[in-house]
Amino acid sequence: MRLKHLSLTNFRSLTRLDVELPRRVAVLVGSNAQGKTSVLEAIYFLAAFTSFQTHVDRQIVNFHEAKNPLAVTRLVADYQRGKTKHRLEARLILEPTGVNGQRLRKEILLDGVKRHANDVIGHFNAVIFVPQMAQIIEGGPDERRRYLNLALAQAVPSYARALSEYNQALTQRNALLKALAERGGNSEQLQVWDEALVKFGAQIILWRIQAVQEIERFASRVHHELTRGTEILRLAYEPAYDPLPKPNGQLGLKLDTVIDRSSIELNEIQEGFLSRLKQIRSEEIARGVTTIGPHRDELRFIINKADVSDYGSRGQLRTTLLALKLAEVEWMKDRTGEWPVILLDEVMAELDINRRADLLKYVNTDQQVLFTTTDLSFFTPAFMEGSDIWDVKDGVVQPR
Repeated sequence: MRLKHLSLTNFRSLTRLDVELPRRVAVLVGSNAQGKTSVLEAIYFLAAFTSFQTHVDRQIVNFHEAKNPLAVTRLVADYQRGKTKHRLEARLILEPTGVNGQRLRKEILLDGVKRHANDVIGHFNAVIFVPQMAQIIEGGPDERRRYLNLALAQAVPSYARALSEYNQALTQRNALLKALAERGGNSEQLQVWDEALVKFGAQIILWRIQAVQEIERFASRVHHELTRGTEILRLAYEPAYDPLPKPNGQLGLKLDTVIDRSSIELNEIQEGFLSRLKQIRSEEIARGVTTIGPHRDELRFIINKADVSDYGSRGQLRTTLLALKLAEVEWMKDRTGEWPVILLDEVMAELDINRRADLLKYVNTDQQVLFTTTDLSFFTPAFMEGSDIWDVKDGVVQPR
C-alpha cells in the first residue's frame, strides 16, 4: 500500500492542501496547533471514514467554511494497492435544511464510482498512533470495542456491514423491549429481532475471537522485545455472550486464565446465542434493554497476570499501547497482504530514549510512515537522512 498524492479542501484548519507523498518516511514538523495532526487525521479518515478525534463528522469541516449555507469538505487520495492504482474521494457536504438548519451528507467515491462507506472501508489501509489513544487501555469498554471495530473494519471486508446491520437490529430490539416493559404485549414479537441479532452478532463474535488471538500473537512478541523479556503481555477477549461453556458451572474465570475459543464454529455461536436470548427474555423485558451481545464485549490487557488499566504504571501503559499499535500494523499486513500507511502523531515526545530507538527499529523500508513532531532532535541523524521533512505552519504544509 502506497499513498502517492493527497488533496484536501476545507478539512479542519487546512483550507487547501495538495501534496505528493514520499515513498517511505515523511516527518511533519511545526509548533502545536498548526495543522500537523489534521494531515494524519485526514489520511486516517480515508481508511476508516471516521475520525479518531471526534465521533461527529461535521466537526472536521473547516470552521469558517461551515458558516456558509452550503459547505463542502473534500478529501482525495491517489494510492497504489498491489500493482493497481486507485483514487478514493470523500466529500462531507453541509447543506441547508428547514429554517436556518443544516444537515451533513457524506459521499464516498472509489475510482469515480459512488459507493457506500461500509463497502469501501479496508480498500485503503492506515494505522494511527496518537497519545490520546491511551484511552483504549485506560478508558471504558466502549473505547476498546471501538478500537476492535476500527481495526476489523479495515482488515475484514464484511465486518463494517455486519456491524451496521447488528446495530440496526439492536436498536429495533431495544425499542420493542422498552415497549413490552411499559405496555405489555406478546413477547414472541421479539423472535424476528432475536434472529437478526444472532445472525450478525455471532459473526462479529467469531471475527473478534480470531482477531484478538491473531493480534495477541504479534503484540506479545513485540512487547517481549520492548521490555527486554521482563514482561508477558496477553489480550483477554471477554464476550458478553461467551460461546465457551464455563467449566464446572463457574460463573466466571480468573483474569489470568488463558482461554482458547479458536475451535468454536459459527453455527455453535448462533445456536448458543439464540438459546441464551430466549432464557433471559423475561429479564430483558423487565429491564427494557438487550443485556448480552457484541455491544457489551470487553477486551483486557494483561501484564504478568495483572490488568494494565488497573495496576499498570505510566511506562507499562505506553509500552503496551506501542506494542498494540505495532502489532496492528503486522496483523493488517498479514490479513490483507499490504502494509498499511503508518501515522504517528507526536509519539516520539511520549517515549523515553530507548523506546524511541525501539520504535524507529520497527519502521522498515517497505513501510510508508508519517511522523509529526515539534522537535526534530527526537530523531537520530541517520534516520533523518532517509526522511523527507515538511514544515507545517498556519495550516500550510511546505516540503523542505
